[in-house]
This record gives sequence, C-alpha cells and structure tokens, in this order.
Amino acid sequence: MSTMNISLPESLKSFVDEQVSERGFGTSSEYVRELIRKDQDRQCLRGLLLAGAASAPGAPASPAYFQGLRDRVRKAATSSRE
Repeated sequence: MSTMNISLPESLKSFVDEQVSERGFGTSSEYVRELIRKDQDRQCLRGLLLAGAASAPGAPASPAYFQGLRDRVRKAATSSRE
C-alpha cells in the first residue's frame, strides 16, 4: 500500500478526528479511504446517468416487462435455496 501525506487546517483535522471517533473508524486513513471510495462510486454513477441521458429513448416498460422481472427474481430465489 502506498502512503500519502496531506496537510489540513486544524478545523478540518478536528472534523476528521470527530468522524473517526463517532463513526467507528480505526484511523483517519480508514475514514479518508471511505470518502474516496464513495467519491469513486458517485463519479461512476454520474457517468452512467450521463450515458443514459445521451442514449436514444427506449420503448416504455409495460406491466408485462415488470412481471417478467418478478418471475425471474422468484425463479432465481427458488434456485438458490435448492
């Protein structure tokens, strides 16, 4: 694992220390890693949303489409129990 040092104003350092304590992180590094992972997820979701917005409109989903999804989920749930 690589190491990165950052400089924070005292107010931000205090905030990080509070978050570590209140939210059950072992270290400030764990907290910062979690923030970075969430930001990566957010950027990925944003990219997917933008790609979807730029794509051609699809056909409207009918009640039969949703019933088919429900049937597939039920079948998968039944198969996983066996």
